[in-house]
Amino acid sequence: MLAVVLAAGRGTRLRHLTEDRSKATLPIAGKPMVERVLEMLSRGGVERFIVVAHPGDGLLVEHLSRPPWAGRVRLAYQEQRLGMAHAVECAAPLVREEDAPAFVLASCDNLYPEGHVAALIARQHEDELDAALTLLWVRPEQASATAVVVLQDGWVTDIIEKPRPEEIPSDSERAEALAAPALYVLSNRVLDYLPRVRYSPRGEREFPEALRLLIEDGGRASGLLVQERMTLTQPTDLLALNAHFLRRDPACAVVEADLPGNVRILPPVRIEAGVELGAGCRIGPEVYLETGCRIGTETVLRRAVVLRGATVKAGVVIERIICSSLPDTF
Repeated sequence: MLAVVLAAGRGTRLRHLTEDRSKATLPIAGKPMVERVLEMLSRGGVERFIVVAHPGDGLLVEHLSRPPWAGRVRLAYQEQRLGMAHAVECAAPLVREEDAPAFVLASCDNLYPEGHVAALIARQHEDELDAALTLLWVRPEQASATAVVVLQDGWVTDIIEKPRPEEIPSDSERAEALAAPALYVLSNRVLDYLPRVRYSPRGEREFPEALRLLIEDGGRASGLLVQERMTLTQPTDLLALNAHFLRRDPACAVVEADLPGNVRILPPVRIEAGVELGAGCRIGPEVYLETGCRIGTETVLRRAVVLRGATVKAGVVIERIICSSLPDTF
């Protein structure tokens, strides 16, 4: 199975965290976010990848050139960030070269429950769908930031990207909207609709419009409901994702740096080689210290992330905070 992973976005809602790196390369317990997505897709049955990257993202390109991704990942480049449909169009020549009848389309900032990717692939194959969409119930106030669908008798009959409040389809049984976050399994037929996608009022070419055109032409689209997802959209999401993997994956929770003898560790934590840690610190639980950061003496860190280049002053207490080199100081 082939997957296209969209990783060229700037990540503006993450503010200063993406000043010196992309959202795709923000670290989640020792691995870039994009690698967490690739691993999720691999466990679901994907063998080959096309990653759409911005040509200026050298860190992402370099990471994907190393094992285990070297040889499994091909890169397509989106020089101008003109929307999701444009990003898929950048990958389309490589998708056609792969000559796969269907492919997974995923964003680099969402993780789904174990087994969902495999179930979505099976649904598309068994029902011979043109589009198998991930579906998720969201509150009405959240619907305007995503794509929502109209579902009739199990079939997706319409899809609306970032609807205005009056455009959000209502459900008679629950005060929620049915969203279609960006994890789909698609037949190659969808590629034919990309040139027909026009710019939205936001100045982007939105991929759900290609799906709408496909459905309008008789394409068969259905969905598979998930109860939850983990996303990297806001700074607080970085804290939640790191805490999740530190708690649930013992391989992540390791101490690689040399520590002074009077440092107290409360697991789970990850302290990478190259971290400078002062005497008398109390670290944990759920703390991730990225290589290249400095922690002063007698500092207390709880449920925190300290990124490369950041310096935490001596004697402070940090809890539920992300420390970076820009622009905050602690």
